[in-house]
Amino acid sequence: MLNKKVEKALNDQIKVEAESSQAYLAMASWAEINGFPGASLFLYAHSDEERMHMLKLVKFVNDRGGQAIIPSLAQPAKDYKSLHAIFTLLLAHETKVTSEINGVVEICLREKDYTTHNFMQWYVSEQIEEETLARNILDKLKLIGNDKGALYFFDRDISTMKAPAGAEGGK
Repeated sequence: MLNKKVEKALNDQIKVEAESSQAYLAMASWAEINGFPGASLFLYAHSDEERMHMLKLVKFVNDRGGQAIIPSLAQPAKDYKSLHAIFTLLLAHETKVTSEINGVVEICLREKDYTTHNFMQWYVSEQIEEETLARNILDKLKLIGNDKGALYFFDRDISTMKAPAGAEGGK
C-alpha cells in the first residue's frame, strides 16, 4: 500500500507533468503559427513526452494501491516574444521540475518508501537529459543571435534534436 504522504507527492508531480505538457503544447502552437515548423515539431513531441511522464506516474500510483488524481490545469501562456524566449522559459520550467522531483525523492526517503524512491530515479535521470537539451538549444540560439539565415537552419534542425550522448537516463 502506498504511503499517503508519498501518494500526495506523486499526485502533485502528476500535476507538474501535466502542466509541462500543456505549456509545451502552447509553445508548439505559437511556433507553428509563427513560421517555425521545426521548433513546432520539437515542442509537440516534447509535450507528448511530458504527457507520457504523467501517465507513467498515474499508473504507478494506481498499481501501488493509491489513487491517481487527474488535475485541472490553468491555461498556459499563448504568446511568446521569440524562440529564444520560449527556450528560456522551457529551461526555467525544467529546472523547476527537477526541484519538484527532488522533493518527491526526499519524501520517499523520509518515509522509507524505497520502492517509490527506486521508481523516481528514472525521473531524476530524465531531468538531467531535459535540462542538458534545453541548455544546448539556448546555447545555439545565443550563437545565432539575430541572424535570420542561421535561425532558418536552426529551425530546420531542431525537429530532430536529442540530448547529447551520455545524458540519456534509462529510456
